[in-house]
Amino acid sequence: MGCCIFAAMAAIGPRVALVLTWLFTTLVDRAFTGVLLPLLGLILLPWTTLGFVFAYAPVAGVHGVGWLVVLIGLLLDLSSYGGGARSRR
Repeated sequence: MGCCIFAAMAAIGPRVALVLTWLFTTLVDRAFTGVLLPLLGLILLPWTTLGFVFAYAPVAGVHGVGWLVVLIGLLLDLSSYGGGARSRR
C-alpha cells in the first residue's frame, strides 16, 4: 500500500511528493539530520532526494539497490534540467 501512495504522489510531482512525505511521515527526518540538506534537495534535486529518502534504511543507510534508486533519481533530475535547456533553444 505504501508503494501505491508513493507512486500516486510522485505522479503529481517530486516536490509535492517530498513535501507530503516530509509532513506526514518520519522518513525524511530518519534519512537526514537537520533541515538544510533536505531543503536544498527539495529545491535543486527533488527526484534524487526523494529516492534517497525511500532508499534509506535506519540501521545500514543506503546500500545495494538503494543506490540504484538514488542514481535513477539523479538521472531524472539531470534530464529535467537538460530538457528545459533544450526546449528554450
